[in-house]
Amino acid sequence: MTPYYTDDTVTLYLGDMRKVLPALDLRPDCIVTDPPYGETSLTWDRWPDGWPQTAASASSSMWCFGSMRMFLNRRDEFETWKFGHDIVWEKHNGPGFTTDRFRKVHEHVVHWYRGPWSAIEHTVPRQPATFDRKGRTASARQDDRAAHTGSIAARAYVDDGMRLARSVLQIRSVRGEGRHPTEKPVPVLDLLIRYACPPGGIVLDPFAGSGSTAEAARLSGRRAVLIEADERYCEAITRRMSRNVLPIGATA
Repeated sequence: MTPYYTDDTVTLYLGDMRKVLPALDLRPDCIVTDPPYGETSLTWDRWPDGWPQTAASASSSMWCFGSMRMFLNRRDEFETWKFGHDIVWEKHNGPGFTTDRFRKVHEHVVHWYRGPWSAIEHTVPRQPATFDRKGRTASARQDDRAAHTGSIAARAYVDDGMRLARSVLQIRSVRGEGRHPTEKPVPVLDLLIRYACPPGGIVLDPFAGSGSTAEAARLSGRRAVLIEADERYCEAITRRMSRNVLPIGATA
């Protein structure tokens, strides 16, 4: 396979992932992807039958965006995978096409895995917190739980101001840039990648779309392999990746 685009951290292929991925003989640390949900009459919104099984042949860990309807309708295609856990991405706004349902301002992101849980990467990112777990301003305080080192006594608890990332992500959606109709924000993808892919590892996105997964991987010090079936978006990804986007902590 000849890459459509490649640099030190990102490689992009043009084509149907069901044909391209088996030809690559690739073993990424994880997959992070947003497939077509197959829920509308739009020409690009067509579910590629069998793609979850193809993905399972390459990796044992996968984050997949989707709606509850999508996952329920396609549940048989995920039989190769085991359900790990799920995250809800809460957008700042959503479509208002119907008046007989709650206004939808969220999407699900499900983590799937294969094999033993202990064999895959699962490092929950930590984020700054304003308050500690008792609701007081984050600071050093005394914790009345014993250290269990042979004596029963209070021990000092030093709050570093960080907490495990929560399962509901309140992050603004991408609007107005025009790269892809369902473009996902880099901050959401960054958390998913940091959880499932070790530093220096490889992330695969078989439905690359706007290339946000590659940008998030590059910024976090990971490498990315992308597959995209529409050449228009391959061109957009190439332009996006050609910008000088440095990993976090790097200097020009």
